Amino acid sequence: MTDFAGNQYIIEIVYLIASALFILSLKWMSSPSTARHGVWAGEIGMVLAIAGTLLHHGIVDYKWIVIALVLGTGIGIPLGFVQMTAVPQRTALSHAFGALCVTLVGTAEFYLRTPNVPRFMMAVLSMEVILGSLTFTGSLMAAGKLQELLPQRPLTYKGQNFVNLALLAIAVAIAIRLVQHPGARALFPAMVGIPLVFGVLMVVPIGGADMPTVISLLNSYAGLSAAAMGFVLDSKLLIIAGALDGSSGFILSVIMSKAMNRSFTNVLFGAFGQVQASPAAGTEAKTVRSATAEEAAAILAAANQVIVVPGYGMAVAQAQHKVRELYDALTKRGVTVRFAIHPVAGRMPGHMNVLLAEADIPYDKLFDMEDINGDFPQTDVALVIGANDVTNPAARTDTASPIYGMPILDVDKARTVMVIKRSMSPGFAGIDNPLYYLDRTLMLFGDAKTFVNDIVRELGGGGRS
Repeated sequence: MTDFAGNQYIIEIVYLIASALFILSLKWMSSPSTARHGVWAGEIGMVLAIAGTLLHHGIVDYKWIVIALVLGTGIGIPLGFVQMTAVPQRTALSHAFGALCVTLVGTAEFYLRTPNVPRFMMAVLSMEVILGSLTFTGSLMAAGKLQELLPQRPLTYKGQNFVNLALLAIAVAIAIRLVQHPGARALFPAMVGIPLVFGVLMVVPIGGADMPTVISLLNSYAGLSAAAMGFVLDSKLLIIAGALDGSSGFILSVIMSKAMNRSFTNVLFGAFGQVQASPAAGTEAKTVRSATAEEAAAILAAANQVIVVPGYGMAVAQAQHKVRELYDALTKRGVTVRFAIHPVAGRMPGHMNVLLAEADIPYDKLFDMEDINGDFPQTDVALVIGANDVTNPAARTDTASPIYGMPILDVDKARTVMVIKRSMSPGFAGIDNPLYYLDRTLMLFGDAKTFVNDIVRELGGGGRS
């Protein structure tokens, strides 16, 4: 008995340290300068959490645990070596695996405990399973859309929102029934299966433009389901970690929605991202001005103030290191170069910050939208690299535009705008960008990595193929 009490005391101490590290991890991850510390704190905290769990007295056979650890390691290591462009879908897969774990644990606990399950415990278990199930399939769908294995445009049909809400209502009704009568085991498979279908139908009508918000929402759902599992397993560590994950994901979703001037309901049910038809005549009448790498280099070399606006096109081309070379070449010439980061640029929150940090762009040169927008009118050149919707002036001027009201980076107010883009195709929102037709705008058509390299070479910065 004494050994058991001592062992339990050690486990509680390990869990307490792990919980503190999780909290510090979130705190440090909020700033680029301390983000690496946050990653290490989170990793150490997770190692301690696993170690504490392995010391638990309830484990009678480590054979299956060892097998699971080996299999998990074999899957996890390859998933860790992904390109930066694949980080969003990699994150979605992480949510899916975590949610599947929660659902399986909840299912096992239900069949082990019924029919002698207190009402509160059954309510929490139902919440765990419903959130886990819909997060599992929803995350898989999000990963498929981000990987372009599934159509990125919204897939809708008449009455879709009614069908989705009806399915969710049925799952909740079954949960209420099980809370009242835990012995009704025949209903449990339906409570698991319906949210699995709901998760698919929830993400199908959401377009690529909303994927950053969807990723953070799914993160919140996964955290809340883990917190519910903590109540079921009587694990304070799971409750704390799940609550941190769920609340931070929810807060981030609020920030992302605010950045797009949209509500959760509009994100989830608005089918935003449909390709918008535009009058053919108006399109034919528009002309653009293009420039070569040599011309672009001459304009940048003559500038005093340059703001670079990165977007998903930079991520696709893996151009962040060439952008660093461009930054170095211009800085050596005495040009002040800064970077403007829109909250929803890329395909997940902080995507551009991660890419630029990977290329060792100085942290103090990265500015959030609200901190740099007022400087564009005094900027000589705004260089947009693969960003579409977050620079679209229609968000300010066109009340008929689906992105009207969304805060954007005011690049159109710079003295000269240069846009590196493969073609004139629209962004995730599927709408045309008036920025490209302004007299002060020059289109630099081509692959971002290649074009930036050519500019660096023209500047004498040593760019190479």
